[in-house]
Amino acid sequence: MTIAGKINTLVVVLVVGMSMLLSGMAGIRDYRVARDSLIDQLVFQVRQSRELPMYLQFEDREGLAATLDRLNAAAAVSYSVLFDSQRNRLLVRPQSAAGGLLPFSSLRGQSADTERSIVNVDRNGMETGSGLLSAIAGRDRFIQIILPVTSPVNPVSRGVQAGDFLPRSGAVDHSSFVTGYIQIAVNQHALLLEILPGLLAVFLACLGVAVVALGLSLWLTRRITAPIALLAEVADGIASGGLQEPVKVSGGDEVQEIAKIFNGVITGVSAYKQRMDADHHLLSMKVEERNAQLSKRNEELNRAVQQVTRARNRLHHLAYYDGLTALPNRRLFTEQLGLLLKLMQRNNQSLAVLFLDLDNFKRINDSLGHSAGDLLLREVGERLTGCVRSSDIVAHNVDPAAQIDVSRIGGDEFTVVLNQVDDLESAKLVAERLMEELSRPLLINNHELVVTCSVGVAVAPLHAEDVEGLLRCADTAMYRAKRRGRNHYMVYDKSMENTGIERLTLENELRKAVERGAMELHYQPQVDTNSGSVVGVEALVRWSDETLGVISPEMFIPVAEEMGLITDIGEMVVRRACHQVKAFADRGIKLPRVSVNVSALQFTPDFQQMIREVLEETGINPGALQLEVTEGVLMSDVTTSIAALRELRDMGIGLAIDDFGTGYSSLSYLSQFPLDELKIDRNFIVDAVASPQGASLVKGIIALARSLGLKPVAEGVEDREQFLFLTRNGAHVIQGYLFSKPVPAEELEALLTPWHYADFVQKLDAEEVAVGSAGASF
Repeated sequence: MTIAGKINTLVVVLVVGMSMLLSGMAGIRDYRVARDSLIDQLVFQVRQSRELPMYLQFEDREGLAATLDRLNAAAAVSYSVLFDSQRNRLLVRPQSAAGGLLPFSSLRGQSADTERSIVNVDRNGMETGSGLLSAIAGRDRFIQIILPVTSPVNPVSRGVQAGDFLPRSGAVDHSSFVTGYIQIAVNQHALLLEILPGLLAVFLACLGVAVVALGLSLWLTRRITAPIALLAEVADGIASGGLQEPVKVSGGDEVQEIAKIFNGVITGVSAYKQRMDADHHLLSMKVEERNAQLSKRNEELNRAVQQVTRARNRLHHLAYYDGLTALPNRRLFTEQLGLLLKLMQRNNQSLAVLFLDLDNFKRINDSLGHSAGDLLLREVGERLTGCVRSSDIVAHNVDPAAQIDVSRIGGDEFTVVLNQVDDLESAKLVAERLMEELSRPLLINNHELVVTCSVGVAVAPLHAEDVEGLLRCADTAMYRAKRRGRNHYMVYDKSMENTGIERLTLENELRKAVERGAMELHYQPQVDTNSGSVVGVEALVRWSDETLGVISPEMFIPVAEEMGLITDIGEMVVRRACHQVKAFADRGIKLPRVSVNVSALQFTPDFQQMIREVLEETGINPGALQLEVTEGVLMSDVTTSIAALRELRDMGIGLAIDDFGTGYSSLSYLSQFPLDELKIDRNFIVDAVASPQGASLVKGIIALARSLGLKPVAEGVEDREQFLFLTRNGAHVIQGYLFSKPVPAEELEALLTPWHYADFVQKLDAEEVAVGSAGASF
């Protein structure tokens, strides 16, 4: 900064400082005068109000309100409150201030009854200052003035009249009885606003003085420093070689002498500069030519380096990272995991691997397309990465450069590596956090999806010490979690090895059985108890393997769903059942209807086309085929389910809801589905004969079915007691071991004769009549 600038700055600081000081002192004085004047005025008004004790004695609210309104006329007064001699609040003006009043005792303090009290508090009752700074600090600061209201007449005396409170002419005022109190709240900020115009005038005056002083300072310093500044410019021009003309300045002798020296220097420098300019021009031409050649070669070299670098980075990324999610792939995962295991052994630490597999991912691919599946995998990768990197308390990395975090090793399988886990509980905590993060709904192509995962946990060196063994343990635990029903995590245990081998054997044999068509269909009749005839059969798939023996559907159906084979099995069941209906019809045997169960994974847009092709292939009446769907299938996507069922219904195919009451269907939606039958689950029928509550529930289901126009069908009926209960309550189509177990088509033929079950049903009905008659006679 120049000398002139420093002088001007000093003058400005001094003048502005003095102006601010004078303005502040004037403001403090004016605020104090205005405050004391207002307090004296309010005290005077209260003491001069001779009618106030009379208003208090006779509770004249109009007079009291008028008195308070006069006090509130001052702009700085926010509100006023009137109390009786017992300090009970009588009146607040304005009324809107009643909600924020402070307790009388906290404001009055230790003051005597006849003394006035003045306290400075905020809206919460905290003490504040009474000066200008307090008024500036906030709008909720008040000067609370409490004045006693005195009277020369004792208000408790008998026979007191209104005139006794008014002063008599020539009488001396000796008020000594306190008849009440007036609380007046003066807003300090409002009081400040009243004196603000005067403060502003003082400030503007001081500001004007500062501006004049600054102008004078600039004029004087410029007169003094102008020649010196000119010489400084000359010196700078000489130093830079840009000054060639003689210097002409006005000033004292010293300034003229300096100018003469500068002119001599300028003359010598100019001659030298001309010679240097010529040499420099020649040198510059040679340098520019050489620089142009070097620049061209550098550009060519840089382009080559960039191409090689991009190719190398691309090859490295393709070799070590997943192209869809940009996460480390199996190759990078196994290499880095091997290094981490060595580091773990050297430091005597623990390491955990979490193996994640998305549940029912194939259904999303089949329903929404592979592009939606790719978007889902990207979103899952981002969620897993964010979740793991925010859990440093659980997983501390020894070497951040070697941290793997989340990897995608293929398909819908992900892995998470946790370094330096404290114990097994830490890995479980991370597994729970990952499952919770993935279970949050996500939006894919305007479809809101909820994705769950199954997680297997393996810890090194507890379960394995090498990469292959650790991954095998985590994978085994993950498949065990899937068998528990998905959306679970399991920690590896040695007992899982045998189960894993059994599961692998089951999967291999199941795949072979589907490819060879080695599965069979058994049929269980559905009998109408009114006529004893078979009105339909349910087709049930059975599998008997030479090595594994007879495998229950409860065991191999979930495995088929996980392996993606359930669609092939379902198509096989529909196709064989329809061919069996046609075979019976060609031989003159009437099979009224065959029911086929539909899995949730089968219920895709291609399902209806498959049904249409089978009906065209066999040529049977569409009414001879009935599809049984569960509540979970219907409620997974209500709009799509209704459209699909209506398309099947338009074909003429019968529709039934299976295992009703075991899912989560809504009655409002159930009424919209185009169904024909409602099948009552076996568990409800067992409870119906075991407890009154169970009986009431089955009766309600039967009534519900009839109210919706559906035929109730009871399945799993095994004894006469269940039969009698159902027929007595209106369920006349019964399926169960009471009539027949599921049998092959060869044995079913004999059961389809109209008279086969007639005698048996009549016998059961006769037993019911006999039981009823015995009860009546008793």
